[in-house]
Amino acid sequence: MNQTEDETLRHDIEGCGVALAPLGPNDRLSFMRDVQEAFMTGVREQLPMTPDEGPIPADADIAASLERPGGVAFHILLDGQRVGGAVLEIDTATHRNALAFFFVKPGVHGRGIGQLAWKLIEERFPETLSWETHTPYFEKRNIHFYVNKCGFKIVEFFHERHPDPHDAHAGGESFEDGMFRFEKSMRATA
Repeated sequence: MNQTEDETLRHDIEGCGVALAPLGPNDRLSFMRDVQEAFMTGVREQLPMTPDEGPIPADADIAASLERPGGVAFHILLDGQRVGGAVLEIDTATHRNALAFFFVKPGVHGRGIGQLAWKLIEERFPETLSWETHTPYFEKRNIHFYVNKCGFKIVEFFHERHPDPHDAHAGGESFEDGMFRFEKSMRATA
């Protein structure tokens, strides 16, 4: 299914519509705050934080993903209300795409919204050969979601003795205790 960038993709779940809508030019700051709120909820549950630590992910990291060539961002909507979002990195040459950020607001977890939103993303980019994403070692909910709900496979574990060669923050802001790298092949030959 080929869609233009301004079209909204939609699926229904339990009588409610789950949709993707492209991020508008005036949505950027509120979108970044929503990403941080969702990510910080998981971090606060698992890691001690000091008051002087900034938001996770940092504004600069989100902005870099939004500005990267091939960067595409969507709001996840439930009955027209913003309940999450996604930032993708689409490589039209290799069709090996990446999920930079994906979130559903904590108040609506466990309703299948993320899984339907991911299905919409796959439908939006049918030429994709593979998807890649990362998540911290302690994010059990994310690991379960990517592996058990979306069909990703864990292909690498980055940590102090095996740093991610593409991580600009290696040894800095990244989670020094480890990050999983996931891949999902979309074709049997990929």
